[in-house]
Amino acid sequence: MQYVFRLAFLFLLFTALVASCTSSEKRKIRAAKKQHEKDSLALVYDSAGADPRLDAFMQRLHRRSGFNGNVLVAKNGKIIYQNAFGWADYLHKDSLNITSQFELASVSKPLTATAVLQLWEAEKISLDQTVDEFFPNFPYPGITIKMLLSHRSGLTNYLYFTDKVWPDRQKGMTNMDVMALFEKHKPERYASPDVRYFYNNTNYMILAAIVEKVTGQDFAVYMQENVFGPAGMKNTAVYSKAVYEKIPVKVIGHDRVWRRSVVQNFQDGPVGDKGTYSTVQDLFLFDRALRDGRLLKMETQDSAYVGRSKAIKTLFNYGYGWRTFDPGNHQVVYHTGWWHGFRSLFIRDLKKDITIVLLTNMVNASLLHLDELYEILDMPVIRQAAYSAQGEFAGDE
Repeated sequence: MQYVFRLAFLFLLFTALVASCTSSEKRKIRAAKKQHEKDSLALVYDSAGADPRLDAFMQRLHRRSGFNGNVLVAKNGKIIYQNAFGWADYLHKDSLNITSQFELASVSKPLTATAVLQLWEAEKISLDQTVDEFFPNFPYPGITIKMLLSHRSGLTNYLYFTDKVWPDRQKGMTNMDVMALFEKHKPERYASPDVRYFYNNTNYMILAAIVEKVTGQDFAVYMQENVFGPAGMKNTAVYSKAVYEKIPVKVIGHDRVWRRSVVQNFQDGPVGDKGTYSTVQDLFLFDRALRDGRLLKMETQDSAYVGRSKAIKTLFNYGYGWRTFDPGNHQVVYHTGWWHGFRSLFIRDLKKDITIVLLTNMVNASLLHLDELYEILDMPVIRQAAYSAQGEFAGDE
């Protein structure tokens, strides 16, 4: 009889556990559905109600300055303007649409920093851990995750030295391949660790490699499951030439003069510093997910927006994955990007809740002529932040 009672108890316990699990899953499904509905509402755009000055300006930028790409402007969580201009592929005259995926180039860095800070929040890493704790043969001691995030490592840019030493130019490098090349060739550093700010793609390539080491997942998979998915970014992915013979997007990068297609090469393999493909709408959803605290705690974000070096012109700095600009009545975080025929600009005015995203696939100076856009949005001070110096583009390979 005791045996029967024991079986009955175990059966009841099992039933309760199954019911509890089912209830939990149902809650997750309901929450996901509710968030999907919220994201869908956030992307609702009424072109008839848009400020005609925004469209007039963008039409002129397209016509006179050669802007070829997509734009989105949002205020207080609502899209007030979006549009697509020009060709996805000039050779085949394929038109862009608002969901066209662009190589973000260095606008990938805020997304990579988000992944790293998630691991820090989960206590899987410390920002004071050094690279050689994850890669014991890494030949440069004393370089911490914190230095990588804020571009204070002093390392040389891997894009420069791998061009001479990678043996198979038809095969894309992985992040781990680049780490092995650092170990083998030991290229000279630009400076000692933590001496000064030096913008460098190597930092974020290494951060992506650390994410893979810590999680045991491919970086693209981790980003999909922990950043893009939770943020509702359905048209965003990390693509590497080490995985794909041809990156599976329709938008092609173009040269500035002859509008020739820019050919992807082995340096399109490493990711984290670049290699994220996204849309203007998805970057807006990323902005909203951050504001909602769905990806990182607010105090973690606040720490990411603090400049970690000596400010340039007293206002410009770099935090953890974000360029920063704080003129007083604004708090602006932003990033620029430039790689293989793509240029990008992502601006977030945190105080006024204004988001601007411009993604282009024609390398020209169109993104340097946005003063009127900022005037229309009553944020003329922002023009100082966005490409305060034309050389900033060159630094954002």
